[in-house]
Amino acid sequence: MKAALILIATASAAAIAAPLAAQEREDTIIVTAPGGGLDNDDSITASAAEISRAGTPDLLRALNRTVAGLSLSEAQSNPWQPNLVYRGFTASPLQGNSQGLAVYVDGGRFNQPFGDTVQFDLLPEAAIDSVTIKDASPIYGLNALGGALIVATKTGRSAPGVALSAAGGRFGSLESSAEFGWAGDQASAYIALQGRRDDGWRRFSPSTLYNGFADFGWDGADAGIHLKLTAADTDLTGNGSAPVELLAADRRAVFTHPDNTRNRYGRISLHPWVGIGDTSRIEASLYVQRLRQRTLNGDAADVEACEDHDNEGLLCLESAAESDEDEGDDAENLLIGADGNAIADTLGGEGYGALNRSRTRSRASGLLVQFVDKRPLGAGENELVLGFSHDRSRTRFAASSELGALEEDRSVEGLGPIITQPDGSITPVSVIGRTRYWGLFLSDTLPIAPGLSAEIGVRWNHARVLLDDQIGTALNGRHRFRRLNPGVEIDWTVTPGITLRAGYAEANRAPSPAELSCADEDAPCSLTNFFVGDPPLDQVVSKSWELGAAGHHDGAVTVRWLLSAYRADNHDDIQFIASPIRGRAFFQNVGVTRRQGIDLSIDLTQGPWSARATYGYTDATFRTALVLNSPDNPGAEDDGTIAVQRGAQMPGIPRHRGTISIDYSTGRWGVGGDVQAQSGLRLFGDEANFAPRTRPFAIFNLRGHARLFGPVTLFAEMRNLFDKRYATFGTFSPTDEIELEEAPGASDPRSLGPGAPRRWIAGVSARF
Repeated sequence: MKAALILIATASAAAIAAPLAAQEREDTIIVTAPGGGLDNDDSITASAAEISRAGTPDLLRALNRTVAGLSLSEAQSNPWQPNLVYRGFTASPLQGNSQGLAVYVDGGRFNQPFGDTVQFDLLPEAAIDSVTIKDASPIYGLNALGGALIVATKTGRSAPGVALSAAGGRFGSLESSAEFGWAGDQASAYIALQGRRDDGWRRFSPSTLYNGFADFGWDGADAGIHLKLTAADTDLTGNGSAPVELLAADRRAVFTHPDNTRNRYGRISLHPWVGIGDTSRIEASLYVQRLRQRTLNGDAADVEACEDHDNEGLLCLESAAESDEDEGDDAENLLIGADGNAIADTLGGEGYGALNRSRTRSRASGLLVQFVDKRPLGAGENELVLGFSHDRSRTRFAASSELGALEEDRSVEGLGPIITQPDGSITPVSVIGRTRYWGLFLSDTLPIAPGLSAEIGVRWNHARVLLDDQIGTALNGRHRFRRLNPGVEIDWTVTPGITLRAGYAEANRAPSPAELSCADEDAPCSLTNFFVGDPPLDQVVSKSWELGAAGHHDGAVTVRWLLSAYRADNHDDIQFIASPIRGRAFFQNVGVTRRQGIDLSIDLTQGPWSARATYGYTDATFRTALVLNSPDNPGAEDDGTIAVQRGAQMPGIPRHRGTISIDYSTGRWGVGGDVQAQSGLRLFGDEANFAPRTRPFAIFNLRGHARLFGPVTLFAEMRNLFDKRYATFGTFSPTDEIELEEAPGASDPRSLGPGAPRRWIAGVSARF
């Protein structure tokens, strides 16, 4: 993949050899998502300047700082692998999270096909021109239950010239980027290269990322086309949550390790458009991509010496929820290897772990074509969009679990035997998953009267998922999901500075191949992404209501504000449920869940001063009573289950979150800072709300820059200024079954994903 990055640079060299100065500019038209400019009045956009406000491009931190109702949950404790939670809906790189946001990059679907996951590390942050958060709408297709995240990349016209940056910081942080842009009368070219390395503030947690991007375009008066190339090679280590008593003794400690993900990614996309008369055009986005992913996870295992005299010297698998009445059963669950024989005890009956490995090879392609017509109609301008989309993929997934030994530093070293239980509870997996997604949509912004308009949208989604087991037949499956989703929003401009709106939308998501392959309670899958059963799951349908207002005032102080109140009910929601076998789980429809809340944001600008404040209230609850497995929850019944009552809060979603950001910037220097405050959240595995929430917290960040000479600028940032100890994720771990040298006798099963301590970053940039 590094060779691919070099190829991008080489291919662009000729295009940027000419003087890097913008010429007379033609319009650049690139479709960024289905529906064109739908809902632009109440969307939230972070520009390239906002993404790089602290000096280096950081998409996730920019969103965390500027979007009301959005938070980051670091389940892996890796800054490039967080769960992005918006209004209680998640976009995550991890299997096992219910993916409720659709993500588009330059009009192409970016949710990865096997699990609908979102791999943030693959995005070329230096090349991002803007990112926009949209409300729920049927137009955005599958997974848009809570809305859509839309990423637009730079072109030679939007980013002409040369930009260079290099920075370093605490915990071995190093990064650099280079951008080159050129635009002629009609042709343009842009290239961005970025490299990052971080030792990680926690032990055994290094990461490296290499990203490359190029855009070559031709923009005429009546037609245009752009070719975009993306490549990424990343190696991420995030060793996850750790017991609270271990973190109290050593904040940098990890529980078990390694937990590593390696990605190699390439994407080619084409973006043509052609005008039809004075009011219409046809625009399209076509992409082909390939992803290779390898994961390695070292974990504790419920493996011990067999107690039966007949099985002396062998290993047995113990259920994490084994009850007293089971202790007298005649048959023990022998641990079986790939050769069909019982595995011998070589460590004296204890100290065993597991090395879970997975390999994913995915190819995907897609097409979005839409007809856009804008013309005067009645009291205003009518914008009609008719479109079609098709996405397809083929993924080969393989995984296995190797018996391992827990070392003194709680790393896991493989012992060789591949666990292959005859009952399918733990077994190697090899499956090919194919997806075929079709969509037909219509959106129309219809003027009704002066100051009054209606945004009408409807979309037909058809999803087909095919699974072919490469070892046996247990995973074979053929699934179809269809739905017609409507949506409408009424916008009323009360005064030139105030607009009110009310809307209703429906959206759906089909169960992914990963979920369909792991929906059997008797054959659960590893938390590190592999699957062993194929019962049917129902598609998730979300029905959303929203009321809102937006306003602006231009005077001595420029004011922009946005207020939204929403309620979204998910029917047949899918959750990842713990299994009685420790470290394994399965997907299950859990009835109705609800997300409701209020978002408020306000922007103030006066001369060199700018300020932004946001507040989000999110109430996410289960609306259907159910019984779930949670064997490590101290409030669980003897069989390891918990009873979830109607109205119980969903885990991982803070109820309250607010930010304040203030900056002062002249032509030569600037300073700024922000505070981010968040209430505590429920732990995963505590859907019954037995355990206390994590602690609320507030962290402070400072930043500044100064122009040294000419185009050269020095910048610096201090994150978590007061070194606050906090957590953004929580769950349970088998603390009492693993000896913790740092915390002898530890028994509290609560396990947290700690936030990063105080750290500094400083660097230099130049723009020509």
